Amino acid sequence: MADELVKLVEGLKAAHGAQLLSIVLYGSAVTGDFDPERSNYNVLVVLETITPADLRAARPVIEDWQARGHPLPLYFTREEIADASDVFPVEFLDMSAAHRVLYGEDPFVGFSVPTLHLRHQLEYELRGKLIRLRELYIPASHNAERVTALMTDSIGSFITLFRHVLRLFGISEPPLKRQQVVRQLGEMLSLDVTPLQTILDLRQAKRSLPLEEADRLFAAYVEAIRGIIERVDHLEVRP
Repeated sequence: MADELVKLVEGLKAAHGAQLLSIVLYGSAVTGDFDPERSNYNVLVVLETITPADLRAARPVIEDWQARGHPLPLYFTREEIADASDVFPVEFLDMSAAHRVLYGEDPFVGFSVPTLHLRHQLEYELRGKLIRLRELYIPASHNAERVTALMTDSIGSFITLFRHVLRLFGISEPPLKRQQVVRQLGEMLSLDVTPLQTILDLRQAKRSLPLEEADRLFAAYVEAIRGIIERVDHLEVRP
């Protein structure tokens, strides 16, 4: 286990004592897509109960964790995980499918995520991210490196959602690797996913494109995302 994670676990154990039930690592550090230059350690902390005093006790540990460039851990109680899984199916499906227990019990043993609202959450998240992508393109559009970075930085969060699009269309255990997700999505929906594959290749190679070429790829990227959103939208049977 990385030194940063060891320090976090020891700090949270000291801060929360008997209240601490689990510390769980999830995300790219578990799926195998971790990039030290781009990725963070995503952590779930499960407590018996959560009070303001519990959160205050963790402040020095969490401030140090944030200073190292990592996002705030998610705090849940055991009961909240069970109660919230139906409204956050994307997040809890991802966590339960690929996680590593760093301390305590595994909160996902015997865990079942209801998927009644999965289509709605996916469309909401995909449309929101597409709107944000367009917004961010405006200030970046004059600079090739910024346009390329916008694509390579955003592709991971879209693929997280694409994994669940596969689930919507009948793949009960979607692949975890990003290239495999994209490939299977193209086959399943009969869509051209070449722009997504190209962006993943750029991300891996850590290289930029000339501005004209970056603009063309960005346009194709947006169209590919729009095509996927349309498929998700039309999957719903409307009255």
